[in-house]
Amino acid sequence: MAHILDNIVYRCHTLGLRTTTVSYKNKAEVKRPESERALVENTHEPLVSQELWEIVREVRRHKRRAPKHMEEPGLFSGLVYCADCDGYLVLCRTEKMREDQYYFRCSTYGKKGKAFCTPHQILERDLKAIVLDDLKRVTHFARKKERQFAEYIQQKNSAQLRREISRLQKELDTGKKRCGELSALFKRLYEDNVLGRVTNEQFRMLSADYNAEQKALEEAIPRMEARLEELRASAANVEAFIEKAKRYTAIEELTPDLLRLFIRRIEIGERGKKYSRSSGQSVRIFYRDIGAVDSGMLPGETKPALPASQLHQAESNTGQPKDIPA
Repeated sequence: MAHILDNIVYRCHTLGLRTTTVSYKNKAEVKRPESERALVENTHEPLVSQELWEIVREVRRHKRRAPKHMEEPGLFSGLVYCADCDGYLVLCRTEKMREDQYYFRCSTYGKKGKAFCTPHQILERDLKAIVLDDLKRVTHFARKKERQFAEYIQQKNSAQLRREISRLQKELDTGKKRCGELSALFKRLYEDNVLGRVTNEQFRMLSADYNAEQKALEEAIPRMEARLEELRASAANVEAFIEKAKRYTAIEELTPDLLRLFIRRIEIGERGKKYSRSSGQSVRIFYRDIGAVDSGMLPGETKPALPASQLHQAESNTGQPKDIPA
């Protein structure tokens, strides 16, 4: 199954020169490196759409915990991220918890503690209500006000996308530079230890710190590169989003397929007041093809759309999601 899901033949391409032999004497077959293979694009009709292909690749790229006997696959698996450290938010649930008590928590905080990040905790039921209401609101306007919606998205993305790409590129450059500095520092520290300038105890302490920081950077850099590539390739395709909105006119319940069709990622911010259950919390939803839709009014709205932070504030206080203007 994994071979089928990775096979680019389904994307109307043909890949040649995939294997060779050890030598003209030894006919044992070996795989060629990716750089030596020949890719011929658009040789036949695609068996699956580009969008479905990308969704499957994203789903398979995310690591999943082995399910226990009480668990079903998470509805938001691979979609929810920490707004500060960009790590995944993991769903916390046990047999002793009621379903309405399940919550998401930052994986960096869970693994490394408060020195590296904060909990960014949010109840799963609250997140479901927020996402469902926002999805209804955005798809409603995409269907009813096509021209205004398209103009709004194009205008928003042109400036927003440039800012996001610039910010992420700076973070990536800083991370790569720091990674090189850490390698040089570790080499110098080793030499100082050999020459007796640094004690063994100091060497162990400092090298552990350097290794931990370098490991964190090595994990973060590929994520930033992948995100940057996504952003550069994510020129707004409003028509595709509107067509999807027209196909789903009565969204009453979230499903994994529906979420991955419309949503690329969800970023959860920390509460305004740490560990408070009533303090506001930002939730940014990034839709496929159009990006985040959370700045000001949508086309055709007569009153401001409710920001995600206020929405979550209302949910925390009342236990019920507040209606979004439509």
